[in-house]
Amino acid sequence: MKKLFLILILLVGVSAGSYAQKFALIDMEYILSNISSYETANEQLEALSKKWQAEIEAGQQEVQSMYKSYQADLVFLSGDQKTKRENEIVAKEKALQELKNKYFGPEGELFKRREALIQPIQDEIYEAVKAVSEAKGYQLVLDRSSAESVIFASPKIDISNEVLAKMGYSK
Repeated sequence: MKKLFLILILLVGVSAGSYAQKFALIDMEYILSNISSYETANEQLEALSKKWQAEIEAGQQEVQSMYKSYQADLVFLSGDQKTKRENEIVAKEKALQELKNKYFGPEGELFKRREALIQPIQDEIYEAVKAVSEAKGYQLVLDRSSAESVIFASPKIDISNEVLAKMGYSK
């Protein structure tokens, strides 16, 4: 009876072990830092961002100049002239805000450019992770760089270099 019970426990343990899920980690920051096209895309986005930011700052300085001029001339202006100048300042500020939204808003040019440049790279990484996972039988792959709850992970389960190799960026 003891032998039968022992064999039954052993069979349950072996079968439970065979159904264990395999998982792995990747470090997305590490992967992206090793992809030259990602660095190039980031440089392009940074240059565009600086250019557009300079344009907005120039507009803000123009608005400040208009306001200072208005303040200086306030004593000499009639009611109609005051209203006209105030409306010009408000219109310029509104146009500047619209320009900010056009460039940096949630559906702005920077967002669209980022999506056009970065999304293909992210899709390529996803496909490589998927291929490596299917080949090695992983059911779960976590990103170490965005998983704040991962306190420690063994380097043995990190497949970042395998993903890079699958993409043609072997180290």
